Amino acid sequence: MTLEILYHRPILAARLSKLIMQVAVGSAASSGVFLAAPRRTGKSTFAREDLRPALEAAGAIVLYADLWKDLTKDPGVVIVEAIREAVGRNEGFITRLAKASGMEKVNVGGLSFSLDKIGLGKDIDLTRALIALSDESKQMIVLMIDEAQHAITTDDGVAALFALKAARDELNSSKHHGLRIVCTGSNRDKLAMLRNSKDQAFFGASMVQFPTLDKDFIDWFCANLDLEHALDPSEVFQLFQESGYRPELLGAAADEIRFDLTLNPQAIPTRFAVLVRAQADELNANLKKVIHSLTPIQSAVIRVMSAKGESYAPFEAPTMELYAKAMEKAGIDASNVKVEIPGVQQALIALQEKKLVWKASRGVYAVDEHVIVDLLREDGLLDDLS
Repeated sequence: MTLEILYHRPILAARLSKLIMQVAVGSAASSGVFLAAPRRTGKSTFAREDLRPALEAAGAIVLYADLWKDLTKDPGVVIVEAIREAVGRNEGFITRLAKASGMEKVNVGGLSFSLDKIGLGKDIDLTRALIALSDESKQMIVLMIDEAQHAITTDDGVAALFALKAARDELNSSKHHGLRIVCTGSNRDKLAMLRNSKDQAFFGASMVQFPTLDKDFIDWFCANLDLEHALDPSEVFQLFQESGYRPELLGAAADEIRFDLTLNPQAIPTRFAVLVRAQADELNANLKKVIHSLTPIQSAVIRVMSAKGESYAPFEAPTMELYAKAMEKAGIDASNVKVEIPGVQQALIALQEKKLVWKASRGVYAVDEHVIVDLLREDGLLDDLS
């Protein structure tokens, strides 16, 4: 068995690691660092394979919680489990926690103490667990939360974020060794909901647009393809840009060529370009099919939401008027279709089920992926709706 060959970005990882861990006048890193990039552009791979090792090499204990890995689990539970796992790696942490909970005799290997005691509303809250980890290790702790915007879709997820805020404030005091929260997300607008208002846990945290893979990646990709005919990196980079900087589309096209035993090697560059463009078109075509299958009110809601962006307020009177306007622009006689709040509510539920719309636990809505907005704008469906 061989390991997957991965492209690494050590310079970027080292730079981000330094910014995350630094203690400097004017630095907002202690409040949290948010990295935003579209889905399937290599963000999570970088976080796991480059940033995490760089942070560990710099002396941090790194905890990792992927909120997208198992969507059947509540995000709050995933965050708690990541902290429990880190605490459970060392008996010293467990002993300190057990004594903090009032146990004079600690039997780590038996039933006297269970990691289930750690969590939201448990005997030992997240702050005390992280304090024990900090004091025992004498190291800075970095908690990386992948697809962090998913946390605010449930009450327990929101509670976990506020628990982490309390832990961050305590551990960044002079009595301990520091806690950094690094959140990654595939939608900048959704991720911003965690830090744009004073009632959010990470108000004021730094928002960083994560850089897409560049020409260096394409040079590496072409050099390591091992096809029967070389590809021109400049041509592949143009394809890469056209397809939204998504490396999986390039990999899938290369695989299809490898298994095409009848393909003439001289035809490989042309065939590769055709396959990459076809896959990108297919992704958008499937999404367009879903969009064009919407009912008039569902279509109006997604279009108005896309046009309004962060200022979208689903049930305000001006928004209700925009729904009617959107339906008229689509050729629907608004006099025969009355736009009312119950109908909008049902449309929002249907759009969530179709994975076009995302909802935070406090009732804030956003378009699930920015590509949806791009497709609607390309078709002229957002004109005069903002």
